[in-house]
Amino acid sequence: AGKQQAVDSISDLTTEQLRKTFEVNVFSLYWIVKAALPYLPEGATIVTTSSVQAYQPSANLVDYAPTKAAISAFTQALAQQLGPKGIRVNSVAPGPIWTALEISGGQPTKVIPNFGQQVPLKRAGQPAELAPTYVFLTSDESSYVTAQIYGVTGGMLI
Repeated sequence: AGKQQAVDSISDLTTEQLRKTFEVNVFSLYWIVKAALPYLPEGATIVTTSSVQAYQPSANLVDYAPTKAAISAFTQALAQQLGPKGIRVNSVAPGPIWTALEISGGQPTKVIPNFGQQVPLKRAGQPAELAPTYVFLTSDESSYVTAQIYGVTGGMLI
């Protein structure tokens, strides 16, 4: 989730695009968590969305990938901070998933026909395939799970 715009070269990446990508993907998460925190009771859970890009960055996502690495680190640091208050914090790190991001500039047009073919399952995932992981992380079944990054990647390693 967030802002993703593929570029062929860092020379094509403007400071404005880099700033906006970090604002949308990282700063907005910080602002939302900070605003929600006073209302979160013991037993609450926060689930963020990182990406396999945090661990296996694509060359054409030079601004997006580091934001997802920042979200993973933010998630784990926040989990350490909020754990003593009984608040769990985890993240889902999707691999290639068919979303509007992919067809609206998130991937170069030439790679769209083969999007997701590089993963061991040989296909991109669907958003509905992520849902069970989010549900698990917000359920009582994950009451002893915090500071974890769950990959839903079609077999890509994180």
